[in-house]
Amino acid sequence: MLRRLIDPEYFEAAAPSEVEAQETPSFPQYGTRDPLLGLCPDEVVDRPGPTRHRLLRYLREEVLPTTFCVGCGGGTVLNAFAHAVDEMHIDPREIVCVTGIGCSSWIPSPYFLCDTLHTTHGRAIAFASGVKVMRPDMKVIVIAGDGDLAGIGGNHLIHAARRNLDLTVFLVNNFIYGMTGGQVSPTTPFGTRTTTTPYLNLEHPFKIADVVAAAGGSYVARWTTYHVFQLMESMQNAIHKKGFSFVEIISQCPVSYGKMTGTSDPVTMLQQLRDASIHVDDSKGLSEEELDRAFVVGKLVERQRAEFGDGLQQLIARRRESLRTEGDLRQDTSALETGR
Repeated sequence: MLRRLIDPEYFEAAAPSEVEAQETPSFPQYGTRDPLLGLCPDEVVDRPGPTRHRLLRYLREEVLPTTFCVGCGGGTVLNAFAHAVDEMHIDPREIVCVTGIGCSSWIPSPYFLCDTLHTTHGRAIAFASGVKVMRPDMKVIVIAGDGDLAGIGGNHLIHAARRNLDLTVFLVNNFIYGMTGGQVSPTTPFGTRTTTTPYLNLEHPFKIADVVAAAGGSYVARWTTYHVFQLMESMQNAIHKKGFSFVEIISQCPVSYGKMTGTSDPVTMLQQLRDASIHVDDSKGLSEEELDRAFVVGKLVERQRAEFGDGLQQLIARRRESLRTEGDLRQDTSALETGR
């Protein structure tokens, strides 16, 4: 007999009453069947009733399963993000997720259950800036891809980092425009063949985390979808940090990128991410050529800078007080002139 395993990721779902059972439509109850059922019928664990994953409370179940390609890193990023929010005990009603257009934009919209803005291509940070200025009490988180945030949205990215507005940005870097057929992106490695560089890519890529660090980000880190636990911790640090926080997440794309590079196996791609990664603490002393071939992972920058939103609110408060004082003076002057 298979051992009965108690998984802390699951909890027992409350059994519906007879009335609820009659009124509820007969939809498939995912997770209620043992995955081994039919493969070894004599050895199936008899589970006592339905089970439910604890992280489903953060997901829009009506759109599951996801439409990510097999082996895509988008599901890993969604999983890590849901874990990070859960471990920080953040109420999803306190989060606004903003995204643009692309494969990675499907991570928050439609899958994560919170208020979301699915915006025009390249404008996610512009929309997010407006939300944060008007609702500074909300945690505003941008999740999008390298094409959206570093390509057409690159100008918004560097200036948001310069302003140090209290935003959290997770850039999923799969080195290509995946949704639209595999075009070259600002992070595509030099010498790579894509649909728009069919012979070779002659453009040098952005090391986008380094760009954001140079632009003034308060917290900047880089991890890969292989380093899931480090990624979860980094997401938590970024959400907690006051100011502009940025995590570059290097992710595998076995379909659009893999077909162009001849590596379409996601496991092989994850192994390549693992083998090419070097921690920032171990990168000192390496030549530029060695660094170009590696992914320097870890926390690149953490610093304290004046946050744009706080300064704006203080400026507004001072100006209102000034206007109030000027109004009182005008009233006093008017009263003296009229003798009232």
